[in-house]
Amino acid sequence: MCMVQDGTKVLLMNRPDKLGFPGYIAPGGKVDFPESIVNGAIREVREETGLIIKDIIYKGLDEFCEPEKGLRYMVFNYLATSFEGDILENPPEGELLWVEIEEALKLPMQDWFKRRFPLFFEQGTFEMSFVWNEKSNETLEKTIKNYGVGQFNHINEQ
Repeated sequence: MCMVQDGTKVLLMNRPDKLGFPGYIAPGGKVDFPESIVNGAIREVREETGLIIKDIIYKGLDEFCEPEKGLRYMVFNYLATSFEGDILENPPEGELLWVEIEEALKLPMQDWFKRRFPLFFEQGTFEMSFVWNEKSNETLEKTIKNYGVGQFNHINEQ
């Protein structure tokens, strides 16, 4: 996932229900083998928005584990602070909208994205891990760490 920032605004897409994860979200997607994680993020932004990002910062990792299925889903998060090009007129993943950062959380979005959103704009990097039971849709354990400049915050809950 890559948040694209232009001054006090970010570029979000409004994903329709039919594509899954409906609501406003940053561009992102799967990494194509054998491309690197960062090159996958750059490609996804280009495909979904038309923008060619230039300055990109690694912000953190968000993972979701489902023990009964042996599933681990990892999201590598980036912040792009400069880009070239114009946004697509007919984007494939949903309508694109430049939104003031301070207003973005008022938009409809997935809870997991809402939780992650402010971390893109804090110093340092973050790491979040959630173990959940898909059948009961219950979080069994969560670990949240923020590796800021000169600080370390850690929350581990079960």
